[in-house]
Amino acid sequence: MNDSRIMVDHVHVATDKPFEEVTKAFEAELGKFDGDVRKAATSSEDTEEAKAKIAAMAGPSGFMLFGTSDHGALLRLAGQKRKAIQYVVGNPVFALQMTQHDIRASLYAPLRVLIYENEEGQSCVEYDRPSSLFGQFGDSRIVPTATMLDRKLEALVAKATK
Repeated sequence: MNDSRIMVDHVHVATDKPFEEVTKAFEAELGKFDGDVRKAATSSEDTEEAKAKIAAMAGPSGFMLFGTSDHGALLRLAGQKRKAIQYVVGNPVFALQMTQHDIRASLYAPLRVLIYENEEGQSCVEYDRPSSLFGQFGDSRIVPTATMLDRKLEALVAKATK
């Protein structure tokens, strides 16, 4: 076994905008991932057409929603009333731009974003900066996509929290 430690840049954004408005604005910027579309596209012989079909699932942000986990509902089992949703977001075309150079990049694609309401009633959005996650692989061919993801994710969060 070979262990290593990495530094990760963690982003925290807080706003007085209500939780429901933040999550609604966040979701409005996402497309919806459809596994059947990806399966059909990737079985095609025309790779450019396949990429286009996959890319068409993206929303205005460039990302699509792969799934959510309502951690607030789970916390009710511990007697806590919390609003907290984890989003799994990404774009297989962006992932391909990295994983073709280093398959280990698939550990972090798609990305995770947590939106929750804190004890003061503020809505908070947290995520790990993609360039810091993907940067651990030390591959300069991955850097442009990882930094593009930083910008896209930052813009998405800014739009949802303003």
